[in-house]
Amino acid sequence: MAKSILICDDAAFMRMMIKDILIKNGYSIAGEAENGLKAVEKYMETKPDLVLMDITMPEMDGIQALKKIKSSDPNASVVMCSAMGQQAMVIESIQSGARDFIVKPFQPDRVIEAVKKAVE
Repeated sequence: MAKSILICDDAAFMRMMIKDILIKNGYSIAGEAENGLKAVEKYMETKPDLVLMDITMPEMDGIQALKKIKSSDPNASVVMCSAMGQQAMVIESIQSGARDFIVKPFQPDRVIEAVKKAVE
């Protein structure tokens, strides 16, 4: 069975790009969220194999959402995505339980590499 992935990013075109990459590589999409609050809700509803989480989002940022998801499900797999140069956030994400980190703009093969590493 295909691994299910929840995509969380406030930019619709980013969600579309990521979804495209994942579907082409045989993954199924558990859902999409445009902010951290929705990400936490969707995670609870769908219990995906993996969450791809943007850091900078309205309402609740990705790091807060990561912490909420990990506190309710310590086994949750989350890979963070963010723009260049947010070193402190990368470190905080990993310390908060993220499995990996992808820098935007990302290459499709880097996305798949991070996803495979996190779910296999």
